Amino acid sequence: MPVLLTDPRVTAVPVVETGDPLVALCPGIAPGGARVRAGLADRLYRADLALPAGIRLRVVEGHRSAADQQGIIDGYTREVRASRPGAPEAEVERLVSRFVAPLEVAAHVAGAAVDLTLADEDGRPLDLGTPIDATPEQSAGRCYFASTDIGLEARALRLLLADALTAAGLVNYPTEWWHWSYGDRYWALMTGAAWATYGPLEAPEPAGAVR
Repeated sequence: MPVLLTDPRVTAVPVVETGDPLVALCPGIAPGGARVRAGLADRLYRADLALPAGIRLRVVEGHRSAADQQGIIDGYTREVRASRPGAPEAEVERLVSRFVAPLEVAAHVAGAAVDLTLADEDGRPLDLGTPIDATPEQSAGRCYFASTDIGLEARALRLLLADALTAAGLVNYPTEWWHWSYGDRYWALMTGAAWATYGPLEAPEPAGAVR
């Protein structure tokens, strides 16, 4: 059973903020202009360079406002409650955390996470088994990184993605193959770091792309 974001050990991790700014990822890996902390950006570029020729990272989302995060929480909570009428509130919160982080530990709000996939040399996303953001209900659990209910090629691509990102210092949230983070509380718990280096970040100043 994976460690979920509602686990009290995640919330218990202290944050020692480094003050790394948000920077815009280069269009080569983030055509939509996603922004992340500078330390995470450096690691994403390192991972991208480690991929085989003809394959690149494709980042679809980075930093997210607290309001946007809460909106996703509220929407998915309604979906979970509708599918499990009468479920205790603690169980609803646990189920929701498989797909969206509670606000107090949300890595996207800290600029410490990306949702990403792999793309070919022409920028076309490759098939890693499910669309990004497919919920556990929509995907029948195939959104879990370790799902065996996907094709061999999709499994190989997930492992390729994991090899590059893990070597660059990122960690995956195992219920979402596309969600990887660095410097947040979940990352700290999974890597044994004494503290998280990135906390919630709102109203960032614009920053140029780095490479």
